[in-house]
Amino acid sequence: MPDSAPSQPLAANPQASADPGTTGPDPALELEIKRLLVEALVLEGVRAEDIDSTMPLFREGLGLDSIDVLELAMALHRRYGIKTDASDERNREIFACVRNLAAYVGSARTETGR
Repeated sequence: MPDSAPSQPLAANPQASADPGTTGPDPALELEIKRLLVEALVLEGVRAEDIDSTMPLFREGLGLDSIDVLELAMALHRRYGIKTDASDERNREIFACVRNLAAYVGSARTETGR
């Protein structure tokens, strides 16, 4: 699982966009994921609305660790029915920031029709 974050959001990659027909992020989905982060990881003193969508989730950003990633991956599976694979080389990029997570979730929901 990731322990550092790249500086560029996944959504900036046209092939990784939540919807290939759109160019921008989905603010509603981003807020939903921020709320899931706060709730699932019990981030005391952190409000979902105060999390910047492009802020790194690890180290200098929100300060998450590898255990947090596992919990977040399980919460994403429970909420959206999507699975992540620990051996997926894209994990660092997917879990880099909320915007990347939203792009990944949006793409997976499009594929599964959820």
